[in-house]
Amino acid sequence: MSGAMSLPVGEENVVVTGADMFASGSLPQGVTRGAAALAPRPVSPGAVLLTPRWDLQEIAGRFTELSGLGGSACLTLATSMVLDAQRQAETVVWITSNNSSFFPLDVAAAGVDLEALAVVRVPDAPSVARAADRLARSGAFGLLVLDLGANPRVPAALQARLRSLARKHDAAILCLTEKRASASSLGPLISLRGEARIRRLNDDRFACELRVLKDKHRGPGWIHTEICCGPEGMY
Repeated sequence: MSGAMSLPVGEENVVVTGADMFASGSLPQGVTRGAAALAPRPVSPGAVLLTPRWDLQEIAGRFTELSGLGGSACLTLATSMVLDAQRQAETVVWITSNNSSFFPLDVAAAGVDLEALAVVRVPDAPSVARAADRLARSGAFGLLVLDLGANPRVPAALQARLRSLARKHDAAILCLTEKRASASSLGPLISLRGEARIRRLNDDRFACELRVLKDKHRGPGWIHTEICCGPEGMY
């Protein structure tokens, strides 16, 4: 997924309705993931907050899909998730194909530490999910972003493994897809699916909106909005 990206400067929430790193498949003895060693979450895993938010705690342990057309809002909302994970000392990996990427300067301007962000490039979109499967087994990552692009095909068995690994390691697996809201999700194992949209507020301000279409924990319908400043070229 490529294209210009808006840079977040604020946010609000509106609730409308009620690469095989370790062959052993786990972290080496004595090695823990960043947040486990440095900054435990204040709320126990699996807890549901009263007000939903687009953050790592909301999608930890879940298999999530973020879709949209054009890429701008998806990249902005994915970047805000990466930033939140890094603030919690979680290790993040972004997996993408050779014909898709984000613009590093925009991501850095949003506050992401590029030196701490692992980026894995594979030949094509089908390889993205397979790489995520191998990486998730290590338990080393708190957030895995899968840039799947348009018309992704992820076998049901592979989706089941990814969902299981997300639960096992309390990791967030976030799939980015290019499709309309009316299109089907990746599959029935998706726990949360949101549609990303962007609208101009004024000359240099945009609203990046997440509209939740499916949520097995809360039900669909809640909305998250980030007010963003577009990079040069968008206005």
